[in-house]
Amino acid sequence: MLKKNTRMLSVLVSALGMFLASSAIAESKDAGKFEWTTDSKSAKKLISEIQARVENFQLGGGTLEVARELVAADPDFAMGVYYLSAVAPSPEREESLAKAAKLAANASEGERRFIEAMVKVRANGGASFQDGIPLLESLGEDYPQERLVPMLLGQIYQGLGNSDKARASFGRALQIGPPSNRARSFLANDDLLHGKYASARGTFEEVAEDLPEDAAAAAIRYGIAFSHLYEGNDTDAIEALSTFVAEYKDSGAAAGFPEVFIWNSIARIHLENGRPEKALKAYKKGYESVPDSSLPEDQKTIWYGRSKHGTSRALAKLGKFDDAWTYAGELHEMIESGGENGAQFMPAYHYLAGYLKLEEGDAEKAAEHLKQANPNDPFHTLLLARALSKLGDEKGAKEAYQTIVDSNNNGLERALAFPEAKKHVAG
Repeated sequence: MLKKNTRMLSVLVSALGMFLASSAIAESKDAGKFEWTTDSKSAKKLISEIQARVENFQLGGGTLEVARELVAADPDFAMGVYYLSAVAPSPEREESLAKAAKLAANASEGERRFIEAMVKVRANGGASFQDGIPLLESLGEDYPQERLVPMLLGQIYQGLGNSDKARASFGRALQIGPPSNRARSFLANDDLLHGKYASARGTFEEVAEDLPEDAAAAAIRYGIAFSHLYEGNDTDAIEALSTFVAEYKDSGAAAGFPEVFIWNSIARIHLENGRPEKALKAYKKGYESVPDSSLPEDQKTIWYGRSKHGTSRALAKLGKFDDAWTYAGELHEMIESGGENGAQFMPAYHYLAGYLKLEEGDAEKAAEHLKQANPNDPFHTLLLARALSKLGDEKGAKEAYQTIVDSNNNGLERALAFPEAKKHVAG
């Protein structure tokens, strides 16, 4: 009897061990992820929906509506309010972020720490986004199965030019799942920086085919455009951005932010490829979307200034220097009248003045202005290199060209400047 009971006890212990082991395995599937601090099934469903929409570049009115439904389902759900702050226009964006930060005090540890990190990342308009790295890295160690963390770290690393860490982070996000078109596009951006233009374009085009109909993927269309510009193909670059104009409007995203930025990009490509008349039309077309938009008045003023800036440069390319300087003078007056707030735009004026002086053939004055432009802008640096070369300062010009080649600022400015800079560095 004792032996029988002992065997029974052994079986029970073994069964209990198997039960505990299976429970641990089941629990480990969710271990390492954030715990949502909400009892609302609707809120949990909606947060999954909005995450999927973000990863598929669905950032128009439909996503904003989902975010507001999410907050309505549980107004005290910190992460729900945070997601609203991520997709809403100003001032709702800032108000929601502040509310999420307060609610985070009563949220789960993962949610609280994530929101605290993102408040740092987004402080000062994102100017100090790298300050959130230590918080996010620590969070990633403690929550190794939470995809949000490596996605954000990857973006920050890429913005800082740390390719290896960025690729590792996006790879980790894809490993955790679910599949992410955003992660794939960020990896393609890294390929652009490493000269793998055809490969990057192939990835961007594959992602474009996978996207929902209401997506508006700036990263995709701009990535395709950049890949063409790096190869000296401005016609296909403009076609990619023209496609994006239509997609952007159809997605409803233009209701929150007008399509002016796309038209300005098209204008710049025309301008730097010998078509100033088309550039003037594109700058005009872009600004037409601003006055009746929902942008705050100060943002409308900034786009008005950018319109003057672009028009002035196009007129200079046409040899209409008196008209070009008139626009430049009006822009300078706008900056001066802005006081402290206007001071941040003075480098943009020096870029314009340097541009005009270079077109007029006054390389010395051009260099004086361009040395006061934005040193982190590859195109401003390109103009400075041209001016220095005309002045016979080949050493200074080559250093400027090398700065462009070494830049990790993967935007339109680098795509426009890189081919010329690479030729000078190689030569």
